[in-house]
Amino acid sequence: QLQLVESGGGLVQPGGSLRLSCAASGSGFSIYTMGWYRQAPGKQRELVATITSAGNTNYVDSVKGRFTISRDDAKKMVYLQMNSLTPEDTAVYYCNADSQGWGPPEWISWGHGTQVTVSS
Repeated sequence: QLQLVESGGGLVQPGGSLRLSCAASGSGFSIYTMGWYRQAPGKQRELVATITSAGNTNYVDSVKGRFTISRDDAKKMVYLQMNSLTPEDTAVYYCNADSQGWGPPEWISWGHGTQVTVSS
């Protein structure tokens, strides 16, 4: 079981940066591939970044080179450093496990997410 709490979102100007944090509790964190997801108004939730238990990372093309996902298994934390933000990055961001691109296992619930708004 995992419980996940996201934080760090806010309002930022285009070109700015934010660092999102995800605090996990419960068991099994270190064995999961973890990911950051986002959902913009009127759109489906999309997986934007993943990091495996070995530290391998993958990113959706739209954020590649701008976002960096990292994890600290000792603290059971996942982070998303977001640089060069654009209005198209505006969304609610969620942290969760990922099963090879298929989303989290059904026994891990979604948190409430954290709102990122990029606007002048």
